[in-house]
Amino acid sequence: MASIVCQSSGVIAPAEHLRRQRHFTSSPLFTVSCKSMEPLKYGNGAAAAAPPPCIPMINGHSMSGFLTSPRLQDFGSKHESRLRIFSGTANPALSQEIASYLGLDLGKIMIKRFADGEIYVQLQESVRGCDVFLVQPTCPPANENLMELLVMIDACRRASAKNITAVIPYFGYARADRKTQGRESIAAKLVANLITEAGANRVLACDLHSGQSMGYFDIPVDHVYGQPVILDYLASKTICSDDLVVVSPDVGGVARARAFAKKLSDAPLAIVDKRRHGHNVAEVMNLIGDVRGKVAVVVDDMIDTAGTITKGAELLHQEGAREVYACSTHAVFSPPAIERLSSGLFQEVIITNTIPVMEQKNFPQLTVLSVANLLGETIWRVHDDCSVSSIFQ
Repeated sequence: MASIVCQSSGVIAPAEHLRRQRHFTSSPLFTVSCKSMEPLKYGNGAAAAAPPPCIPMINGHSMSGFLTSPRLQDFGSKHESRLRIFSGTANPALSQEIASYLGLDLGKIMIKRFADGEIYVQLQESVRGCDVFLVQPTCPPANENLMELLVMIDACRRASAKNITAVIPYFGYARADRKTQGRESIAAKLVANLITEAGANRVLACDLHSGQSMGYFDIPVDHVYGQPVILDYLASKTICSDDLVVVSPDVGGVARARAFAKKLSDAPLAIVDKRRHGHNVAEVMNLIGDVRGKVAVVVDDMIDTAGTITKGAELLHQEGAREVYACSTHAVFSPPAIERLSSGLFQEVIITNTIPVMEQKNFPQLTVLSVANLLGETIWRVHDDCSVSSIFQ
């Protein structure tokens, strides 16, 4: 029986090797089997009576030994004085994993809210002349987390940081990227302006809802994809390649699904045609492609209320699909997403930890993969002026 082959899934190599060679070769991306855990509680940049973060697995081996290798110790001694990683309150567990990958400690920062809701940020260490990376997804509550990011950027700018990079694993307001009706706002452009005017020199984002969102920024944007992490996980399941079909839940996601299918042994592609009558309301109309007797892998960038992907799964089962897997980078999981996803339509729901998944949103079919290695490697390459795109070649 032929197994899925994940083609050219990217490179994440140790930092010292990249510094010496400055030559990137193709090798398998790390297999990440990091499941979700209860979010860590942080105060002033340090863990407050919380368990240690989940250590990602590299090809079945714990990263704990790799993180203390001489190469990363050398990296830390040379660059720690100039590289700083700070975490907002949106996803401190992911920030800690990223810092651990780089062999660094999270920077000390105090973030608090006044009684009226105003946000106060104070850096607890000097960042003068430093390359600062602020890890803060603008996930729900989107407005709170966005404002917190802006205040963090302003604090770093006023503290004379040399470069400020906003690391936004999930970029909120990305869906408002165009005008489809009269008198609508393009909020994605507005948020891009806010981040730029706050003082950010660069943005690092993961799986933007649409590629044109990068053009809304007047500063450099490094766009990374969670796709390699999910691809490696699917490849480890050894599903017969002849039984596989990749499904786009709508016409807008065809390019994403096509790229995904190409990496999975060039699997066939199916498209769900849907008509949307309002926000978060979708009606499936037709299926383009053959899924009868196949294992269908539905690929999307985010799952919000799960209306689109659930209706798509119902149609796939009606058309004879044997099993349906849902794959998404961002798990927004607005109600009633959990009820829909756990209804038995999906064999497995595979997401990443760009957005923290709380305990109450967990269900048996859910698998959470970590993108900490991916973001950590990207941060190092940005800091060391190395290629980022070669990770995905």
